[in-house]
Amino acid sequence: MRRIVTALLLLSLVSVCLIYYSKSMASNQRIEEYPYKVHKTYNSFEVRQYEAALFTSIRLNSTSYKQGSSKGFSILANYIFGGNERKQRIAMTSPVAMTLEDNMRVMFMIPNVLERGDMPLPNEKSIEFIMEPKKTLAVVTFGGWTSDKKIAKYKSLLMEALSDEGIQHENKFFIFGYNPPYEIFNRRNELAVEILYDSI
Repeated sequence: MRRIVTALLLLSLVSVCLIYYSKSMASNQRIEEYPYKVHKTYNSFEVRQYEAALFTSIRLNSTSYKQGSSKGFSILANYIFGGNERKQRIAMTSPVAMTLEDNMRVMFMIPNVLERGDMPLPNEKSIEFIMEPKKTLAVVTFGGWTSDKKIAKYKSLLMEALSDEGIQHENKFFIFGYNPPYEIFNRRNELAVEILYDSI
């Protein structure tokens, strides 16, 4: 009897996980993503050309991914979920981007259908709107949850791979996160660095 109950519990757990996984995949497919084209694929990374895009952003006095991402995400999420002068909800986009520098910047891309003049003023005065120009990035993809340790690991691996290929970079690194924290399966994270197009 105990074995039957255990088997039923396991079956129920698997069913819930599968339903959750399918819903997560469906939600990801509905979210607008930062547009790019793959220029060239290498063994451990790929080179992408990103289109110019407008972002909401918040500058943080932090070099810790865990602290910066949590605080920055909360501030920007509050803005797009109605924390603005018009209490207007703005569609979420993907990925959440962070610059990897002494004072990290967390960024949400503004949906392509909106322009700077369409955006309501944020209640949080430190939120800025920035236009990211077209750029060429070398990108390495990894799964699971991002951490400072993983960022250091993949940054080192990417720099080594670029050196092996004779590709020069601008030392401007980004981390891209595509999944909300509650999603367990099929997590996608990327570490990217801006490169000199002429060195490809």
